[in-house]
Amino acid sequence: MSYEKVEWAKELTIGINQTAKAIEQNIVSEVYIAKDADKRLTQKIALLCTEKGVPVIYVDSMRRLGKACGIEVGAATAAIKKSS
Repeated sequence: MSYEKVEWAKELTIGINQTAKAIEQNIVSEVYIAKDADKRLTQKIALLCTEKGVPVIYVDSMRRLGKACGIEVGAATAAIKKSS
């Protein structure tokens, strides 16, 4: 279920840095974090989401998250941007 929502999203941010920027700008509706990603990196994103009140969905695989985002490499995080 979670991966399908990412696949169908109109606008995404992919990766730790881009996701963090988007959360700080309050332009995301929800964030996806891969459970197999480096916890030192994803922990910062999870904390930021808690501070900003953004829902976090944990998925099993960086590889599958990357594929759902349409990229050939794994993705530690991805965020669905709010509709304008």
